[in-house]
Amino acid sequence: MANICVYLGSREGKGLMFRETAEALGREIAQHGHGLVYGGARIGLMGALANAVMAEGGEVIGVMPDHLVEREQAHLGLTRLIRVANMHERKASMAAHADAFIALPGGIGTLEELFEIWTWQYLGLHDKPIGVLDVAGFYTPLLNFLDTTVENGFLDASTRQRLFAADRPKPLIEALEQRLSTP
Repeated sequence: MANICVYLGSREGKGLMFRETAEALGREIAQHGHGLVYGGARIGLMGALANAVMAEGGEVIGVMPDHLVEREQAHLGLTRLIRVANMHERKASMAAHADAFIALPGGIGTLEELFEIWTWQYLGLHDKPIGVLDVAGFYTPLLNFLDTTVENGFLDASTRQRLFAADRPKPLIEALEQRLSTP
């Protein structure tokens, strides 16, 4: 069993498709025998994802800074809730507990987490697979921009190819599993 860290919004987003995809990803994670590592919130897409994993019998590790726990945003029904002092410790703990990473739609926090974990991979700090779930083309402009950075010589093609993308949960999980099983 691998633990998959998912970065995603604490908001619902506009359109039911975001919540439905978060729930579908949660079901796929559990049905493939994996655990979830995420930011620990009970609200928005984060809560929907965690609830879907647990509804399928999967294990969920949430990691949340004390200041957000105190604001009553923590999901208290998780397999394990890790409380940390700040956002830096949150990201480090999530990365340490994860074997792979997925980004769902979200705001600046989601993007920051995605780019930081990808940068850590580029710098050789880990060799864990990373993917984005391109719900309704949400990440298509970003993926196109990344291709442009390759074309203009600011990003190696090999680095760009290490960021997987799929528009549905199952193919993305399978791509990450393939990468996990390759030495």
